[in-house]
Parts: sequence; structure tokens; C-alpha cells
Amino acid sequence: MHIAPDLLQQIVDHARRDAPDECCGFVWLQDDRAAEVVEVENVAHSPFRFEVGPSDLFALAESGEDGRRAIIYHSHTRSEPRPSQTDVNFAANWPGVEWLIVGLAGDGEPEIRNWRIEPDGTVAEVEVQVDAGV
Repeated sequence: MHIAPDLLQQIVDHARRDAPDECCGFVWLQDDRAAEVVEVENVAHSPFRFEVGPSDLFALAESGEDGRRAIIYHSHTRSEPRPSQTDVNFAANWPGVEWLIVGLAGDGEPEIRNWRIEPDGTVAEVEVQVDAGV
């Protein structure tokens, strides 16, 4: 996935704004390039998990109909940006969807990593390229 610095910053700002709760949203891709970031409400309002509301899930279900596909993003406010078991369980319902996670743990800069979680629970990291020309 390729993403412009300003779109990535929008995700980081969302994560910081919603902390200590996890944030969530979608990154809409066109030809493997981030075209839009859409913040959604974490209806769980929890620092340990996120939950996307039904209308937002409906938008995700339509992914691919117009040539775009979505990546789900969320934050981990107390741990590294690696899928938790809760993430893996939730991802089983969305095969082929990537998961961008912003880690806010620690005092340094946020760490951002992207993952593909297969229905069988296999987790593989997917490269994120920050490109000024995206």
C-alpha cells in the first residue's frame, strides 16, 4: 500500500485524539494507493478493542464495487501495532481485508504497521510505503 504523508498523519491524529480509547476507520485504496481516509466511531468506546457500527460495516461490505478497496485501520493504545487475538477473531469475517494498526504505546513516535489476516488466523505483514507523490 502507498499512502501520502498527510493521509497517514490524519490516521495518527485520529488515534491520538481518541486515546486512551482505540480509534478506527477505513483507508480507501485505488490501485494500491490510498485515496481517502474515513474516520468512523468506535462504538465500543474501549481502550482494549474497537467496534465498527452497522452502517459503516455496510460501506466496507461494498468495497470493490467501484474499483476501490478498503483497509481497516485502528489503534493500539497500550501495545505494539501487531494484531491481537481480538483482531484476528474479528478479521475472520473479512477475508482479504488488510489491517493498518497505529501503536501509541511508549513515549516515542507512533509505530504504524499493516497486516493481512487470513480466515485461518494466519497473520502476515504487508508493506506500507509513505510517498509524497501519492
